[in-house]
Amino acid sequence: MNFEEMKRNSLELIEKSKAVYLTTIDLNGRPMTRAMLNLRNLEQFPEYKNFFKKQQNKFSIYFSTNTSSSKVKHIKKNPAICVYFCDPEDFHGLMLAGDGELLYDKDLREALWLEGGEKYYPEGIDDPDYTVLRLVPDYGRYYYHLGKLDFELGEKK
Repeated sequence: MNFEEMKRNSLELIEKSKAVYLTTIDLNGRPMTRAMLNLRNLEQFPEYKNFFKKQQNKFSIYFSTNTSSSKVKHIKKNPAICVYFCDPEDFHGLMLAGDGELLYDKDLREALWLEGGEKYYPEGIDDPDYTVLRLVPDYGRYYYHLGKLDFELGEKK
């Protein structure tokens, strides 16, 4: 499989995965994985299609999260994170890795605000406990059945 075919298949998997699994490194150096809402899932979140279409890096991943969460504490100490998308029925997966960024930009927070978000962020978009987490990956591993393909996602791609 060539890079362009793998890239196309990977982006389709990102848009279909019901959840995305995020791994951070905890304060004791252990990996911690949790399921997160996949804002790139077109069926669940069609309102974000144009937002992601405009992203320069098509593999950029965004999450809404609580500023007070353990994952934010982990990223402040060690920004290395990993996300995993999968279709377990087809044994198909994509792992992306790089440094996570904590973003507080109001326009970005507005663009990624979920209807009903007040349940988690009572003060709305301006809630100090509302943070956006972004991964612009520099490395990936694509899995399909028993094969895998490692790839770099730096400036050269």
